[in-house]
Amino acid sequence: MLVAPATLGLLAPMSATANEVTINDFNAAEEIAVTNSRVDGLEARFNNLEAGSFSETTSASFGTTFYVGSINEGADDGITTFTYDYSMDLSTSFTGEDSLSVAIIGGNASTTAVDAIMDGSMASISDTLDVDGEEVALEVGTPDYLALDGIAYTFPLGGFTVTAGDGTGVDDLNSGACAYSAFTDTLSNCGTPSIGGSADSAVAASYDFGNGFTAAGGIGFGTEAAGVLTAEDSSTVGLELAYTTDVYGVAVAYTDDDETGGDTSFYSIQAAYTPDAPYSVSAGYEFDDDDADSLFLGLTSEIGPGSLSLGASTQGLAADHQDNYMYELAYSYDVNDGMTVTPGVFMIEDADDNAFGMVVTTSFSF
Repeated sequence: MLVAPATLGLLAPMSATANEVTINDFNAAEEIAVTNSRVDGLEARFNNLEAGSFSETTSASFGTTFYVGSINEGADDGITTFTYDYSMDLSTSFTGEDSLSVAIIGGNASTTAVDAIMDGSMASISDTLDVDGEEVALEVGTPDYLALDGIAYTFPLGGFTVTAGDGTGVDDLNSGACAYSAFTDTLSNCGTPSIGGSADSAVAASYDFGNGFTAAGGIGFGTEAAGVLTAEDSSTVGLELAYTTDVYGVAVAYTDDDETGGDTSFYSIQAAYTPDAPYSVSAGYEFDDDDADSLFLGLTSEIGPGSLSLGASTQGLAADHQDNYMYELAYSYDVNDGMTVTPGVFMIEDADDNAFGMVVTTSFSF
């Protein structure tokens, strides 16, 4: 019994020493530092992967439009239809002065209010809206998948601005002089539909002389593989001279389009008057080698929270415009920064049957 206390007395200091050694070997501060270092390394690797997968110089914009309306033609009362479209635009700069642009579209509607409703109602009045006055079958039932609509690269070159790509028109760098925002396709571009031709890819350039004077032009490549600028090719050549100020503008354009069925040349004039007042007036005139012409006149006025547009135009190029006109009236207002609602009506005068349509478009941008 006397030995036990002595033995315990000897073991107690040894146990305390062993505990001290075990606790001192585990340094909390060092372990936390090592853990933080490993986490920082993983975060740095993740950030590098994220930065490499989406460039800091790339921007994206998105938009979608809903179309609700109907077209009444002759004795046909028409039906109310709904269609939509969706777009995605990506732009990347490599030097700060250039831009690689990609456009992706989808949906089951065309690009304008009238065509969108026609797609939904399967109306058969496409000949009244066709630029060349020829009956063209209406494309109905467009698939809802996304598709590449165009890709182009724009860059400066010796004082010029140059763009090239697929889905690019010879008029992509034109200044233009149209201040009217069209509600229907017929009245778009101030009633001068032949500017740019029918080429599906092109190279275009523009030059700014200063003081409002600009020049632009381009060469477009047709769908037929017959070379470029040859006797057999279907290329398009376009030129434009423009003078624009804050108050008015005038632009004249020449387009030689071989893909329209022969070597056809179009001459177009646009003019706009935009005074320091809540309205603007736009006009357009176009004619071709066969003495067919078209005429447009449009008025835009700021009324209340939105903008009212009133326009009239002939239905494309024709030698005789008797009973061959189209009128539209639309009011566009912003519900908020990313949502715009535009109700509108239009009337088509045709030798056979007149047509009347009502459409409401709701556009979202983000």
